[in-house]
Order: sequence, then C-alpha cells, then structure tokens
Amino acid sequence: MLIEFRVTNFRSIRGEQILSMVAAKDASHATTNVTPTGLAAIPHTVRSAVVYGANAAGKSNLIAALAFMREVVATSATQLVEGQRFNCQPFKLSKQTAKAPSEFEITFLIDGVRHQYGFKLNSERVVEEWLLVYKTAKAQQWFRRTVAGGKDVYEFSVHFTGKRKLWEESTRSNALFLSTATQLNSELLRPVFLWVTQGMNVIGAGMQPVFDFTIAMAKDASGKGELLRFLEAADLSIIDFSLELKKVQEVGVLIGPGKPPAQTITEVERAFVRFVHKSDKELASFEMHEESVGTQRLFAFAGPILDVLRHGRVLVVDELDGSLHPLMVRYLVKLFHSELNKHGAQLIFTTHDTSLLDQSLFRRDQIWFVEKDRSQSTRLYPMTDFSPRKNEALERGYLAGRYGALPFLSDLRT
Repeated sequence: MLIEFRVTNFRSIRGEQILSMVAAKDASHATTNVTPTGLAAIPHTVRSAVVYGANAAGKSNLIAALAFMREVVATSATQLVEGQRFNCQPFKLSKQTAKAPSEFEITFLIDGVRHQYGFKLNSERVVEEWLLVYKTAKAQQWFRRTVAGGKDVYEFSVHFTGKRKLWEESTRSNALFLSTATQLNSELLRPVFLWVTQGMNVIGAGMQPVFDFTIAMAKDASGKGELLRFLEAADLSIIDFSLELKKVQEVGVLIGPGKPPAQTITEVERAFVRFVHKSDKELASFEMHEESVGTQRLFAFAGPILDVLRHGRVLVVDELDGSLHPLMVRYLVKLFHSELNKHGAQLIFTTHDTSLLDQSLFRRDQIWFVEKDRSQSTRLYPMTDFSPRKNEALERGYLAGRYGALPFLSDLRT
C-alpha cells in the first residue's frame, strides 16, 4: 500500500513535490474509496488518485519520476557497471539545480509496517540513501548512506542485522545499497526491494501496456476465466478468445568490437490471440490486429489491472484515457472502488478527461492538479487546498479556472 511519494529536482520538477495517498478526515465514500491501514497516525489511504493539468505542465514527469526510482532500484546493482552513468535529468532551467542531485522518497506499508525509503543521486553516483522502518510510532533508521571525501559513509541501526560489512564493501558508488544487499541475500531488505520493484506497475508516457502479461495470465484456465469476465463486463461483444502458439523468426543485429555487424536470426515461440464476437445471430473470430485500438489497449490493461487487484499492488498509468471511452475509464476506476478490491490495491493515473471530475466517483482528496509557475517548474497540489463544497460541480469549476492547472490560450495572429 502506497502512502506517499516525494520527488525533487527531476525534469520539470524543481522543488519538492509530494503525492499523498493518505485519506483526509472525510466521511464521503468511506466504504468504497478508502482502505484502513491499521495505523493510528494514518488511519486510511485512498484507493485511487487522478492528476489533471495542461499539456507540458508536468503530469508525465511525475509518473516518470516513479518509474525512474523503480528502475534504479531494480537495475543499479545488476545491470550497471563501474563508472556507468545514471540517466538522471535534473531541472535544467536553473544553474543551481542543473548541478544538484535529484531526490526520490517513497513511503509504503508492508504487512502493516510503515517503511520510508529514499535516495539522492546525480549522473555519476548515489550521494545519499536511507531507510526508516516504523515498527512502533518511533522510526528505526535501519541504514543511512552519505558521502564524505568522495567515499561512502554508512550508519547502521542495531535493528538492521546481517552481513553489513560485506554489503557495504560490495556496493559501488553507482549502485544502491538496498539493491546490492538484496542481491547478496539480505532477508530484511528483500521485502523492501520487492515492494518497490514488483509492488508497483508503472506505465509511463508513450508506453502501451504490453500483451505479454495478459497472455501469460490467459494460459491458466482460471486466469482466462477472469479475463473473459472482465471483457464481457466491458460490453465489447467478445464472448471468448483463444491463444495460438506459433514459432516465428526474429531478426537482429550482433555488434561486437572490431567486427562488422552481423545479422542474427532467432526462432522464438509467440502466442497469437483470436477473439470470438457474437452478433444477434452469428459468431465470428478476429485477430488482434483487426480489433480497434481501444479493444487492444483494454485487453493489454486487463492482466495488470486484475493482477494488482488480486495482490493489492499499485498501478500507475500516464493518460489512462488514451483510446478509451470516458465510461470505460470510469468503469476501470470503479473496479478499484469495488468489493473486488479486497487487498488495498491502488490506481494512480493522469488524464485530460474532465467528465471524471465527479464527486459521485472521487472524494476531494483523490483529485490532484499540476501547473507550472513563472520559473517553469512543476507544482503539484490537491483539490482539498480549495475546500470545495460537497455538492460543488467540480468539472465546471475546473474548466472555469477555479482550481488552476489549465492551459493559457491566445488567438493565433497572422
């Protein structure tokens, strides 16, 4: 369960921006849109959050920041080599921030225990890293990593046990301690590593959800049944689908030092999907490429959505409404607000679809906005900053400029 995400100095984000999933003291949709945490300090979290803003305001950069943090945790210890640079992108419209590190921090629950993990890095190295664990109301700082004189300095808590010296000495300057220690069998850090890398599924700007996940789910009989119920509920006239395994040849290019590029041909097995549609009297089957872009996108989303609902994970999507009807997006959101969500799964997404600004669908603490200030840096803020009335027409208010986060348009001059 995600509680909070913080990011500083990343792309259009200059100062610290905070996306909080902590539910406000609001009785609306209390049985559908929030999940109890069991914590006195944070009684409930919201099950979904939607982010609005003009084009180029920074919505995608917020999602990209989550994806970047997840990627660094997943790959820094295993896929980077000594001296390899991070693809770090600080805020460039300031000489001060252009040379400063980027900072990321995420707070989440594992088995009811709050964890707070974060790091700072520049293109060359990790400059700070920390993990706080709240077994009680008071935090235990399991480790903190800083840099002094060009060398890493570690502080460990008595609560963090294991081969700390080995893990410390094995961590490169361009690798995270969390990732390295997990690869070297730290049982205490493994759940943290797995939550960050597998507890969140992030689909960023320009990324289409791949069919592979849904197809893998469809190979199991119970999984296929879940997918069919999902597609039938979406009213696409699809009553069945089948998988056909075929061997295909993939052509690549092998490039080696001192050698000319060489073509490679690899035979792999691929699954091809055929959908069965029903009209009033007839049945017909369609291959994937014959389906609409919206149907293809919904099928690709089906696996990840059902997976996060089943396991209580977090799905983060940039522009969820792409190629989907507004009622279809509303249906997907409602899945997270329904009794199907038994394990506290969460959905975070950006959109331009103002029809979703509806208090029958969202609580006010689930709605966020982004806009740029005069320095062209992104500011993220919640609807609750405006204290809208419970019966206020949110869509009308947003389009009227009451909450900001709108594009500034002018007449085109000849």
